[in-house]
Amino acid sequence: MIIKIHPDFKSYQTEIINCISNFDKQGQLIYGGSRNSIKIFDIGDLVLNIKAFQRPNFIKKIIYTYFRASKAKRSYNFAQYLIDNNIGTPKPIAYVEYKDILGLTNSYYVCEHLEYDLMFRELVTDSNWPKHEEILRQFTQFCYKLHENGIEFKDHSPGNTLIKKESDKHYKFYLVDLNRMTFHDNMSLEQRMFNLRRLTPKLDMVSIIADEYAKLNGENSDKLFKMLWEATSGFQRKFHRKKRFKNKFKSVPS
Repeated sequence: MIIKIHPDFKSYQTEIINCISNFDKQGQLIYGGSRNSIKIFDIGDLVLNIKAFQRPNFIKKIIYTYFRASKAKRSYNFAQYLIDNNIGTPKPIAYVEYKDILGLTNSYYVCEHLEYDLMFRELVTDSNWPKHEEILRQFTQFCYKLHENGIEFKDHSPGNTLIKKESDKHYKFYLVDLNRMTFHDNMSLEQRMFNLRRLTPKLDMVSIIADEYAKLNGENSDKLFKMLWEATSGFQRKFHRKKRFKNKFKSVPS
């Protein structure tokens, strides 16, 4: 077993290892997908959020051992990088890896569990959400800050930003699902708009995002809207084409 624990949480090492050792039997399941699962554990006054990643296949076992950091390690390192740059994400606590003679078998990322008020997804699905436009504009400011720091969050999708209301007029944003990021010295305008393409298919939301982003970087809002809408439309076409193909494949009799 390989374990890396943030210095602030060293005193919890035994409890963290115990939670991971009993991950399948204990804890409260809050997400159980086909690949990964997430549980929360209470240890004293600390609530752990533990993500168990899918066991890698033979090839990925070797890749994650000798050529690339595991998803758990990347999640931990990227979370720390975000915090060092004053970008919101639940505080990283630890990552744990198990290996056999061939390479990586199981891996876990541990962070503080964050109580939040809504996901960005809820803004997409409910246009009547209170202060919808105000939250969306503040979210765009958050995205602009990411880009100004050269951070390309590759899983920038509706379910990966948590939103917490700090006051009646101020909201904070926290990124989750962090294992895919690229860092740049400077991001081009094309890279920035392309990075926002997965957030919403709604034209009115895209218009507000483009308008707010233009205010922040001094570009023409119509130009940004055109770039972002083209990137969004391209992603949606690809997404629905892939979905139709999967459904068609499932309908073929065995």
